[in-house]
Amino acid sequence: MLNAVIFDFDGIIVDTEPLHYKAFQEMLVPMGLGYSWEEYMELYIGFDDRDAFREAFRVHGRALSEDELKELIRGKAAAFLDIVSGGVAAYPGVVELIRSISGTLPLALCSGALKSDIEPILKQLGLTDAFDVKVTADEVAASKPDPESYRLAVRRLQERFPGKVEAAASIAVEDTPAGIHSATGAGLKVLAVTNSYPREKLFAASRVVNSLVGIDIEGLSLLV
Repeated sequence: MLNAVIFDFDGIIVDTEPLHYKAFQEMLVPMGLGYSWEEYMELYIGFDDRDAFREAFRVHGRALSEDELKELIRGKAAAFLDIVSGGVAAYPGVVELIRSISGTLPLALCSGALKSDIEPILKQLGLTDAFDVKVTADEVAASKPDPESYRLAVRRLQERFPGKVEAAASIAVEDTPAGIHSATGAGLKVLAVTNSYPREKLFAASRVVNSLVGIDIEGLSLLV
């Protein structure tokens, strides 16, 4: 029996990856550390902001202090908020699926994005209060593919709903190999959506779909 559902954010609820890419470049290009969209999709998409900046500096053999990193993260967050203020669109079917689950099953958000990036978009989509639990990059030391964020999401759901949530009977909704690895490492089943990667890259998921349109609780339950 399905216990809980945990959604990734970027690439599942909204297509924010081009917006994140633009915000990163606003910070990195003036420093001579910019990179192409293809490089972003190949290397950086699975990282949270901290690890993405660290990787950009590592690739160029440049040192990065913790103070410099914090300043870059602040600057990128400000750039991102400016970009999304113009409005964002949700992927087809996802808002309807989230609303159908909310209040029916324990529901969580588990994202490598910052809380400050996420909340304005959830507000735009009318999903501010949809999730029982939210885990963001602000709260974990290691980004996906490390399972820390999903383990924390499961633990918080278990605290919120005592005796009702087991990882093995819960589903993560993901779009990247790193996200799938993170969720399976925490013991969850995974429904992967081909929003960011082709089907063959998502082979480790329990099921792969091209869209969340038409997906409902009954369909999710078949995975556990």
